[in-house]
Order: sequence, then C-alpha cells, then structure tokens
Amino acid sequence: MRMNALLVGGSGQIGIATARALLSAGADVTVAHRGGRPLPADLRDHVTEATLDRGDADALRTLARGRDLVLDCVAFGPADAEPYASLVSDLASLVVISTASVYLGTNGAWMDAATGDDDFPRFPVPITEQHPIVSADVDGYSPQKAALERALLGIDGLPVTILRPGAIHGPGSPALREWYFIKRALDGRRRVPLVDRGESRFSTTATAVIAELARLAGEHPGRRVLNAVDDPVPTVLEIGQAVFAHLGHTAEFELLPRGAGGPESTVGRTPWAVPVPVVLSMQAAVDELGYRPPGSHRSTIGPAIDDMIAAIGDGDWRERFPALAQRYGADDWFDYEAEDALLGG
Repeated sequence: MRMNALLVGGSGQIGIATARALLSAGADVTVAHRGGRPLPADLRDHVTEATLDRGDADALRTLARGRDLVLDCVAFGPADAEPYASLVSDLASLVVISTASVYLGTNGAWMDAATGDDDFPRFPVPITEQHPIVSADVDGYSPQKAALERALLGIDGLPVTILRPGAIHGPGSPALREWYFIKRALDGRRRVPLVDRGESRFSTTATAVIAELARLAGEHPGRRVLNAVDDPVPTVLEIGQAVFAHLGHTAEFELLPRGAGGPESTVGRTPWAVPVPVVLSMQAAVDELGYRPPGSHRSTIGPAIDDMIAAIGDGDWRERFPALAQRYGADDWFDYEAEDALLGG
C-alpha cells in the first residue's frame, strides 16, 4: 500500500529533500507550508500542496489525521507538541526535527550559551542519544528544542521519531556554510588558511540523510530519538577539499594552530572551527531502522553548491542569503587582506 505522507513546513530544504525521497519510494505526498515560498518545478506536479499556518492547531490536526507519516520540520517549543496529543491513534508515524545542539556538555555548557572557546561545551566522542540534553527552562534555540523533545515523549503512546541533525546542508539551504570555501573558489584564492590545522570536526548533515531517516521511520514507526548526521564526519580540511573538487578549483590549504593571528583574529576560523570535536554517533539509526547512509558529505554536497551559486547569480550574496551574514557572521570570513598579511602572501 502506498504511504500517505504530510510534510509540515515542507517548502524548506528538509521538506524538499524528503518529498523527493518519498516520491521516489512511491509515496503520496502532501506539502503543507505558509505559501510564501514556491516549490521547485520538479515537485509541483507530483505533490499536493496545502496552505498551513503551523500555529493553527485545528488545521494541523485536520491535515495530519490518518497519515502514515507526518514530518514536522518547523516545530520549535513544547507548545508545538500539543496538537499531536489527540492524534496518538490517528497517525502511524510522526517525525520531528530537533537539533544536535540540545546536548549538554560535560562541563554543564551548551552551544547557545557559549561565548568563546573556554565555555564551549565538552562532549564525549562520539555523542550517543543517551547523552544528557539541556534541561534549563530558559529562552534560546537549544533549550526550547530540548523542551519540545520532552513534551513529545511525554505524550503517552505517540509514535514519534525525533531527529537531531548537525550543521545542515542541501539544496534550498538558507545558510550554506560551505560558502566559506565556495566564495574563495569563485574569487580565485590559491591559499586558504584553516585554524586547528584543518582537523576540527562538527557533525554535518545532508538533507538527504534526514530524508532517508524520515522515510525509514515512516516504514518502521516507533518512539525513539536518533542522531541524523553525515557518517563519517568530515574534518574542515575534508569539507574544503570536497567543495574545491566539485568546483574544479586548486588551492593550497595553510594549516594553522588555533590562535594564529592573535585572539581577535578571524583568519582561518571556518563555521566548523570548534575548539573540541562535536561528533555524533549514527549507530542507533543503524540498529533501529537498518539505516544506510545515502552518501558521504563529499558525495552529497555538490547539488547544494550548484544551487547556491545559481541562486546568487549576478546578485549580492548578502541579499540572497542574509542569514549567512546576520546569524553566522560571514562578513568576517573573507578578510583577504588579513589572510595575506598573516600568510606573507
């Protein structure tokens, strides 16, 4: 029997990837979104679209009732779990997107609260789903996502799979961190500095990974929390090599120690340059769902790169991807004058 799936907030990067994966598997797919972002052309004639305000609990329940799979891409805080309490027996499998940043460091810190290297959370390698998560009742992305998880798991009998992705990449991304390398290739930079000698690891997540896990959770309903990351986790150097290889760009990586250029310098500090590894285990997904990676970071990053370059075209990358500058501080990534001064170039 064909799977009947609903994707809530489905016009974003996760929903688009999941819609494509489910259609390939023969599912009937409804994409619910606010209507402000059109779907890619390859999906429009093959899915059903529904306009939905995620805050309208009654409308959400009406759309979700009777589905084999509901993927909620936009649930944020504990209140967003409430509409599902009355659907325990009326949907087969619910998948909700959380975040790897819910994990609590062994030093009592979490990522939202970190201001620098000294108070950055410390983790075991790898991090399993049994590791403690943030419990503080405070505002912030990570605490609210952790509270959402607790609220969902507190609904008795709800068949929910909670996914914890890392740094997400894929076509349609609002903040493709790989722009750190893409722009350097487009600008013809031949020397690229990397702090931590390029060895930093912060788990990345292809949207294809999330899509595959969502598909499997639809086929194997249950109550579980699963990490959702690329496996193996690439180093920063490997990310740069993958981007340059896709773009046919040749450059020399200058592998620098942390602190090169002084404590205030941003030279070589990529979006993944964390002071300690943040590496999530995927063993639970293998054991629970028989998960097999749809590809490595290197094999899945190409479409995201092409999509970003096409989206920018001849325009200003800051206007097309404002989150890069506003949220991730990308304006500080491209101080070529400082790079040349440090490298003697």
